[in-house]
This record gives sequence, structure tokens and C-alpha cells, in this order.
Amino acid sequence: MRAPSLRLAALLPALLTSTGLMAAPDPADWPAVLEEARGQTVYWYAWAGDQRTNDYIDWVAERVDARFDIDLEHVKVGNTAEAVSRVLAEKQAGNDTAGNVDLIWLNGENFAAMKESDLLFGPFARALPNFALTRPADNPEVVTDFTLPTEGYESPWGRAQITYYYDGDALRGNGDAHDALPQDIEELLAWAEANPGRFTYPRIPDFTGSTFLKQALIELTDRDEALYAPVEESDFAAVTAPLWDYLDALHPHLWRGGRQFPASGPEMRRLMGDGALSLAFTFTPSEPAAAVADYELPPSTRSYVPDSGTLGNVHFVAIPYNSPHQAGAMVIADYLLSPEAQATKQDLDVWGDRTVLDVARLPAEDQARFALDAENPAMLPAGALARTLPEPHPSWMTSLQDAWQARYVGR
Repeated sequence: MRAPSLRLAALLPALLTSTGLMAAPDPADWPAVLEEARGQTVYWYAWAGDQRTNDYIDWVAERVDARFDIDLEHVKVGNTAEAVSRVLAEKQAGNDTAGNVDLIWLNGENFAAMKESDLLFGPFARALPNFALTRPADNPEVVTDFTLPTEGYESPWGRAQITYYYDGDALRGNGDAHDALPQDIEELLAWAEANPGRFTYPRIPDFTGSTFLKQALIELTDRDEALYAPVEESDFAAVTAPLWDYLDALHPHLWRGGRQFPASGPEMRRLMGDGALSLAFTFTPSEPAAAVADYELPPSTRSYVPDSGTLGNVHFVAIPYNSPHQAGAMVIADYLLSPEAQATKQDLDVWGDRTVLDVARLPAEDQARFALDAENPAMLPAGALARTLPEPHPSWMTSLQDAWQARYVGR
């Protein structure tokens, strides 16, 4: 029997996996995972609504190609649900071994939907060599997604928390700009009334806009406990009534009278840069400072977190059950947790997304990678993110989005 050519031999693992003849890689056998990953092409379905994010993923692709011989292809999506729907459609069609999606950036309701439908490979996260750097025993948020235990079916790679930012020069006429800023959701309404057209939020179902809805609901409802259980277990109308009353009062004072909304967080940032808004918010705490450094926002921009605290979460990557390149996807997930990748991601000149690593327990040379630019006046002061409000159960996101659209779209 003739030996296969070198090219065919290199392709055999991928061919056998895609035809179901090779067993799924064992996350616990990391040397074997690395060997199987070599030469694979991994298709990462990731939100592409911000150029900094896209540039960072391009940087990751260069690194994993050079170090692990993995070709990373960023499949750009406007909504993670597109990737989830694709995997679900493949399962319904009986495609259990040769899926098109190898890695997904997700959390919240999308993770819950995939887990409930058995669409995820794993558990794998705890077997990643760099996962230990997150110190999950001391940082449970890296193993919990919108109240749901991840159980190793997704790997953390970044943190988000609502952070407000404003143009100090534009607000200088109000006395001390910072003292005049709203410190809770009720004060935000009063601020919008006093500054008509100078604030807004992204159109639902954009995730930044949807997060604003959850933030407002947490502050307004007197039934907080209902938000941390499945939505069907509560009286949705009663729990959310204060939110709709609030938005009805807020909308007339928003940008363009609440008749139009920016499509996304980056578009809201552009409105701030153009001077159309004086107050905005982001889900990436370092974004205002990064935008100042990149000349997208004026140097008079400042950031703050209201005294009431703001909603925060961890975002993850996961691997579909029918990915033919699960080994390559695991290697990329592990590289995303390396100090090099995490520090580069947090760099204001790159993205500014916060790390999930326990930096204080890294070696000194790695800790030095994470030093923040304290000279940037738009950077949050130390300790500003200490009051983080937990995410509601993922079922609330979809229900709030549907209710908002039914109430406000087409008016």
C-alpha cells in the first residue's frame, strides 16, 4: 500500500474529523490538541461593528498563524444571533460534523440558547492552560454568564461595564461639569429635560441599547428578585411598568426627540465626536480614553460611573458542537487568555477592552504589560468600576427587546 502524499497526510486529520471518522479532540490532552490544530482554518463568527475590535482580531490572526500555524478567518456579523441561527439550522439539517462555525463571540441570551439546544462543544474551558490565570475560584464572574454557570462550555476573554462619558467643555456653562452629571437613572431624566437633544441611546435590539434598558429597569423596579429568574416566572407587565413610564417621559428630550436612535454604540460615539451629544455611554470602559487618543473625541472628554453603579458582565468565546476545527478553536481561545493577548486588547491604542486575568497575581513582568495610561484625562479613575451590577437572567434581554419594539417602533 502506497503511503499518502505529504499534502494529503497533512489534510487527513481535518478530513477525518469533518466526516465523523476521527473523535473530537480531548481538551485534557493539550499536546495532542496543539498537534491537531496545526494547519487548520478556524472560522470565528464575531461582531464587527467597531473597527478597533476588527483590527484586534486581525492582530490575533497574525499571531496564531505565526505561532501555531492556524489560519484564523474573522466572519463578520452584525448580530451574534446570526451565528447561533446558522448552527441551529445545521443541527436541524443533520449536519453534526462539518459545521461552518468554529468559534463564536457570545454571552447572555445567545449562550443560553446554544446550551439549551445542545449546540456547544465541551466542556473545554478549564482545560485551557491559560484559563488558570483568571483565578475562577476568586473571580466567579468568569464562570457565570447572565446568572447561568458556564460549566466549561465557553471561555472568558473580556469585561464590559456601562461607563458614561461627557464633553466637559460643552457642559461648562452648568458650573462644575462633574457635579452637574446624573448619578442615577432618575437624575438622568432630569438632566435630559434640562439639556434637550443632548443624550440618547442606541436603537433596540443593539446590545448597548438593550443593556441601557436593563440598567434602567434594575434601578426603577421594586421587584429586583424577579430579574434573576427566568422571565416567564414573573409578571412581566408589572415588573417592567416603571421602565415604560420612564422611557415615555425620557424620549421627547432625547436626540431628535426620540423619533430616531443611533444604530449602535460606535454611532453614538460618532455623534459625541460631532458635537451632537454632550453625554453618552459605552459598554467598554476604556473606549472614551481610546477615542480621545485616536482623535475621535475631543480632549475635553471625561468618563465616570454614576454613584448608583452600572451593569457589567464578562464576554466569552464558545465552540459549536459540529465544528470540524475544534482543536484550532481551543488553541485560539487559550491564546486569547494569554497575558500578551489580554494586555494588547486592553491597550488604548488597540481596543481598550478590559482583561479577565487576575493581574495582581501574574508575574511582575506580565503585570507591567497592563499599566494604564493615567495621563489620558478621559480614563476612569482607579476604583471607578468597583460597583458592578449583575446581569439579569438572559431571558429578560429578548423579552425587553420585543416589548420595546412593540411599543416604540413605527410610532
